[in-house]
Amino acid sequence: MASTSAALVVFRLPLRRPAGRFSTRLQRSGMSGQVRFRAELSPQEEPEPPLKPSDLGVPTSTLRAGLGALGFLEAAYLTYVKFTGAEAFCPVGGGSCGGVLNSDYSFIFGLPLPLLGMLAYGSVALLSLQQSGKNLISGLGENDTRFILLVTTTSMATASAYFLYILSTKFAGTTCSYCLLSALLSFSLFFITLKDIGFEEVRNGIGLQLAIAGVVVVALTNTYSMADTQQPVLSDITLEPYETEITNQSTPLALSLAKHLRSIGAKMYGAFWCSHCNEQKQMFGSEATKVLDYVECFPNGAGKGRTMASECSSVGIQGFPTWVIKGKLSLQILSGEQDLQTLAEASEFVADEFSPS
Repeated sequence: MASTSAALVVFRLPLRRPAGRFSTRLQRSGMSGQVRFRAELSPQEEPEPPLKPSDLGVPTSTLRAGLGALGFLEAAYLTYVKFTGAEAFCPVGGGSCGGVLNSDYSFIFGLPLPLLGMLAYGSVALLSLQQSGKNLISGLGENDTRFILLVTTTSMATASAYFLYILSTKFAGTTCSYCLLSALLSFSLFFITLKDIGFEEVRNGIGLQLAIAGVVVVALTNTYSMADTQQPVLSDITLEPYETEITNQSTPLALSLAKHLRSIGAKMYGAFWCSHCNEQKQMFGSEATKVLDYVECFPNGAGKGRTMASECSSVGIQGFPTWVIKGKLSLQILSGEQDLQTLAEASEFVADEFSPS
């Protein structure tokens, strides 16, 4: 009687299971009566682990990429406005956002803020697509992608908080819809990244985040340290007052607007050395500038031993030019150079109120 023996073939598996499903097959040899069990890899591939969903049911990487793309489009539009000198369309608050977008706070290290916003939002969108499996950047692993996203979104959220403080203190009463939208997007990207990384890892890296936030605040503070007054360092020098010639001719509309502003008691506070004040006057033209109620805040010069006029200090002027416009219902204070449309809307100007002279 033939003896029956069984042989079991054992496979030594690697640490990471290869894609596929293991199955067993029974084989019987008619000659020796041996029974062999063979482990085979089925052709069906193992599915990739699902992406972490957000509260909206959309993968966090996809949601973050969409918000990053939206921020990129907003920053690209503002960059176009900045380089072409066009007027930005302000859907909320009329033309009042132009004063913020054209102020000294719209530059960082000499570069337009919207241009830096384009780079930041574009980077977040690109890295989020990379994380979703698009593999747009070869050699960039999952951990590196998440680290760069954390650093970038932390910097953006910190900068947005800083700019909201500037908006509320230096541009009180001014509405900037683009500023608010950018802040909303930055905070959203930051919190989405925190949720994606997980509380445990975020807690372990809190020191890094605080360091990044500190660097951003210090850099912005140093950049804008002299932006409040636009005044050069005058501790050891003295500037005597001088007049700048206004070469532009006034349009009928600018002249009518100037008459209207004077009639309602609106005042423009400025300084003779202020370049933005000169540009504001050039916008009105020579004839209209003579009509405006302009207050020179340094009539005796600026520098050592020279002080701001009491009429300006009593109002609390912090930058030049500053418009104080008394409307029918409220008092508006506009900081920075303003376009004519903004001043017309703030003063409730009607174009045919005065006939051109």
